[in-house]
Amino acid sequence: MLYLLLSPFAQDIILFNVVNYLTFRTGAGLITAFIVAILIGKPFISWLKTKGTQPIRDDGPESHVLTKAGTPTMGGFIILIGILVGTLLWADLTNPYIWVVILVTAGFGGIGFIDDWRKVTKRSSAGISGKMKLALQSVVALIAVIWMTELLSSAPNVPDGFATSIAVPFFKEVLIPLGYGFFLFGLIVIVGASNAVNITDGLDGLAIVPVMIAAASFGFIAYFVGSAVYSNYLFLNFTPGTGELAVICGAILGAGLGFLWYNAPPAMVFMGDTGSLSLGGALGTIAVAVKHEIVLAIIGGLFVLEALSVMIQVASYKLTGKRVFRMAPIHHHFEKMGWAEPTIVIRFWIIAVVLALIGLSTLKLR
Repeated sequence: MLYLLLSPFAQDIILFNVVNYLTFRTGAGLITAFIVAILIGKPFISWLKTKGTQPIRDDGPESHVLTKAGTPTMGGFIILIGILVGTLLWADLTNPYIWVVILVTAGFGGIGFIDDWRKVTKRSSAGISGKMKLALQSVVALIAVIWMTELLSSAPNVPDGFATSIAVPFFKEVLIPLGYGFFLFGLIVIVGASNAVNITDGLDGLAIVPVMIAAASFGFIAYFVGSAVYSNYLFLNFTPGTGELAVICGAILGAGLGFLWYNAPPAMVFMGDTGSLSLGGALGTIAVAVKHEIVLAIIGGLFVLEALSVMIQVASYKLTGKRVFRMAPIHHHFEKMGWAEPTIVIRFWIIAVVLALIGLSTLKLR
């Protein structure tokens, strides 16, 4: 909004010229989202406490019943407001990619909020049914994928079929054409990323920091692939218009920092499905928009590992009656092994940083 308001005066007032720089607006979005999250965090948490708290799952680690009982959830609302304010103030609102990501972020956040609200009001760890949640997510994700595919297909200087193809990292010109199958693929990426972050959100600070790391990484990727100059230099596939998504990535990073202020151990609030579903959906949507879906699996490898641990555990138990892990997701396995919660969280953060560096290296190693 500020970009649209101030950019016409940039030539006459030098100070306003900074809004024409994407890097400035990304930083401004980050700072704005951080300030908003910090400001609304404490009063919102106080309000949440008056509405009751979500009961801790009976099948979770025993220590959680003692240390986490009474902590309010739905803290992801703090992140959502920070992201939306930071983005709406500093992004170019004429860019349709901004609205696609907002659609998914707000849509998935709404689904998560309803789920969290039911858990709180019904004093139960069960919210919306899994099938209903997946169905709603799939509808929103499919609309987003169709929208983004149409945008890229109609953009100038884009090869035929590129919009429905998968770019392979480490190779300059290798594309896997999927045709109409790309709609299903994109849906799986967005919904899968959303639920993978949701699964990871089990310890104080465990999910939000890797999300911020991934958002920062995709901020760089969006900036490069959205620029004809940088994409040509790095042998990346140029995706016109997606550079503006760096502003949303900055807002995610800023809102995440603001939320971490209250989520740092011992957490004053949990993000709940409101935060985890929306953040994962946002990352998945940005990855599809910039045609780096496979790179998301690298940068977000920690989320993939968490999701795989659940699938392996379920499959093993159903087929053999035996469990591979002491408890799934895998962070609970390490809790059962006697690792302290801060040890697990910090080591998982380290893994997230290493994976992000590997993912970013694909931009140059081609």
